[in-house]
Amino acid sequence: MERWKAENRRARLLIADDHAIFAESLRTSLEKSFDVVGTVMDGRAMVREATRLEPDAVIADIGMPLLNGLDAARRIKECAPQVKFVFLTMQDDPNLAAAALELGQVAFVLKHSGVLELQKAIECVLRSQSYMTPKLRSADWMETRARARQFSKDLTPRQRDILQLFAEGRSIKEIAGQLNLSEKTVEFHKHHIMVAFNLKSNAALVLFALKHGLISIEPDVHIDAPRYRAPI
Repeated sequence: MERWKAENRRARLLIADDHAIFAESLRTSLEKSFDVVGTVMDGRAMVREATRLEPDAVIADIGMPLLNGLDAARRIKECAPQVKFVFLTMQDDPNLAAAALELGQVAFVLKHSGVLELQKAIECVLRSQSYMTPKLRSADWMETRARARQFSKDLTPRQRDILQLFAEGRSIKEIAGQLNLSEKTVEFHKHHIMVAFNLKSNAALVLFALKHGLISIEPDVHIDAPRYRAPI
């Protein structure tokens, strides 16, 4: 039996979204039915707070700075496998849907969906059931699952971190500081990625990250933020 039912309480949710206005609006809507225990604005904070708070479910934007929502969820599952996930995105991209489904019984909802659909998705994952927005045809995302599996095998979690940060426009020094690595280690990983996937330039590296859903072409609105950002 689910922990929140056994304890006769409302399910506890953590919201992870780097758009503050959207996150607060989401919190206001969900607090009518659930106990929202916190909000965070990047993927690394999502891992930290989900591990600390152990919510019943995390409502996560897929595209966040520092670490995207899918990779953050993978890390949370390693230390808190009972936590459920509802992924939000603006992109009706079957590649993202397929990558989300590789994580198990999760929900995939578009940000322009209604609150009722989001609540239905949350209730499904709390019952250990998957939910896929009907706005995506099953034929679209099922065909991409094999490619999503292959991409996960080709890059290690550390390489995915470095690829995303490079594609966001961060310098080797910034990445080394963020990941607590030496600059030589970061350079080694970058070189390995470029050789393994036959990438000849930094532009090709960015396009590779775009292709695999780690960033989008939407410019970031923050003053000190990188030139690219993860998909929303």
